[in-house]
Amino acid sequence: MDDVAKQAGIGPGTLYLHFPNRDALVEAVYRGEVEKLATAQRELSQSQPPVEALRAWMKMFVDYIATKQIIAPVLNNIVGGPSRIYDSTTEVLVTAITALVQRAVESKDIRPDIDPMDLIRALAGVRYIAPAPNWAESAKLMVDVLILGSRPA
Repeated sequence: MDDVAKQAGIGPGTLYLHFPNRDALVEAVYRGEVEKLATAQRELSQSQPPVEALRAWMKMFVDYIATKQIIAPVLNNIVGGPSRIYDSTTEVLVTAITALVQRAVESKDIRPDIDPMDLIRALAGVRYIAPAPNWAESAKLMVDVLILGSRPA
């Protein structure tokens, strides 16, 4: 924690005031990553065409997976277990991807039979099936494959 405070350019007391321990800090980082995705969904929906917003968000989701992978060991050991944290954030992710897919369906860019969670599962699966150092690059390429495969015939 002292090293984190030093790198952040603040005193340890300031860090401990906001995060009493390492678990609290890691949980805040994780929740921040989830909130970034929720905010991105809203901003992308306002600024980009439906399918482009979906594509951009899915690529951000790959970055989220990479961050989660780094902090997962700590999250898994937090009091109450990871399910307490994941349960409270899963709805945020489901809401975001569902809104993006629905918008793309309404614009007829995506087929109506696409389950938004299948897109997330496919991206997350790249990490576990091909755990190479460049898995994130592969997952981001998979975004385009998933979008293309989700287009109406």
